[in-house]
Amino acid sequence: MKILFASAEIFPFAKSGGLADIAHALPVALSRQKVDVTAVMPLYRFVDRERFAIRPLGERLSLDLGSRRYDAELFACRFDGIEILFVHHPLLCDRDHLYGPPGEGYEENDLRFAIFCHAIVALAQRHRFTHLHLNDWHTALAAPLAHDAGLRAKILFTIHNLAYQGLFPKSSLERTGVSPRHFRMEELEFYGQVNWMKGGIAHADAVTTVSPTYAVEIQEPEYGCGLDGFLRLHRRKLSGILNGIDTDLYDPSIDDSIAATFTAERMEGKARCKRELLEDLDINKYELPLFIFIGRFVEQKGLDLLLDAMPKLLKLPLNLLILGDGEAAYAAALERLGRRFANLRIRVGYDEALSRRMYAGGDFLLMPSRFEPCGLNQMIAMRYGTLPVVHAVGGLRDTVHPIGRASKVCGLGFPFVKMEPPALLGAVEEALSLFGKKGSLEEVRRFDMGCDFSIRKCASRYLDLYRSLL
Repeated sequence: MKILFASAEIFPFAKSGGLADIAHALPVALSRQKVDVTAVMPLYRFVDRERFAIRPLGERLSLDLGSRRYDAELFACRFDGIEILFVHHPLLCDRDHLYGPPGEGYEENDLRFAIFCHAIVALAQRHRFTHLHLNDWHTALAAPLAHDAGLRAKILFTIHNLAYQGLFPKSSLERTGVSPRHFRMEELEFYGQVNWMKGGIAHADAVTTVSPTYAVEIQEPEYGCGLDGFLRLHRRKLSGILNGIDTDLYDPSIDDSIAATFTAERMEGKARCKRELLEDLDINKYELPLFIFIGRFVEQKGLDLLLDAMPKLLKLPLNLLILGDGEAAYAAALERLGRRFANLRIRVGYDEALSRRMYAGGDFLLMPSRFEPCGLNQMIAMRYGTLPVVHAVGGLRDTVHPIGRASKVCGLGFPFVKMEPPALLGAVEEALSLFGKKGSLEEVRRFDMGCDFSIRKCASRYLDLYRSLL
């Protein structure tokens, strides 16, 4: 087997969310199971070529899109034991953001990522990959393009978030080099528009989601984003494989980005992590539990619910630290609350180092997502002994279970069912109750830290799926 793993973002080169994390961790885990895997992504201009020793290969790909030809240049490096290929074309890569400014998308995203998709197919032809593993809408168009090119490689398409489908006007077909014969209800057509994700689903040999529950949810209208019927039509090739985290990368016993290391058996370092974090935040009430939120400021992540609950939430005996970026209206509303409540701190922007310190120093993680295909934050938090308070949907339902079950299931936290402020506040109050019982709190922390959310399990499932396609 020879796998080409394609993603619009891969950590640490470019990241907007969990897609980048899994696009790094999964190929690495597969390579450690002796799979020949190569990853490919665009070489955005903000990628640090010198830091990662990214070198030009002296190769070009001549890509025909409609009536125009685009010559893309290839670059490469080795990182964490795998070969990373980079596709560079100015139109694709010379932008300040991955997809557009916060809350927006670039108008030419169809052409940008069509260049990338054509490059994926060209690479698969040139290097005779047996499998193409495509991820989300940015790479989905490569599936029908591979079909047109007569590519013999098996295609696996992973849906990381169905809410983002790659919708473009019908007129984009010609300039993206897609045959109009694909513009039909069984493939790309979606209420008069072109839907790239539909093309990925239709032409893939197998389709996965990033958690078992999400695979079920998206076949129903509530979470199907208009594609529930189409997904039910293709349900025989649809399955859910739970994402995992890189437990070497996220390991509190060796993490040099936190104030002190710690283990489930020796937790003193976690207390020091919390104290130093609170001191930096100018919060002197160390005895109160620290709740953290790390994520994008968008409706999906439950920002509307969190804002509705905040006035009552912040009157409880707790401190809250929020880190994230996204829609300006949410950021402004949070910052107004930050000026009003002394126990709230807001940090706007992407800060990997601060997020590590928050996982290590936090007591509880807030994750009130309206929907969540998988989520990695809750797994990372439990790895660092920080207990999750989550809305029980998608991957959160698969990974966070109520404390007090007769038989303990990895992991434990505070899931709530109704997407309403009283339900969120009730879960927070349960967390506060446990915080007051130090012995019980430490027991749950140790249990969660011992849970196996490793990417290795995820990689084994994908390896089985690759083999089954052959």
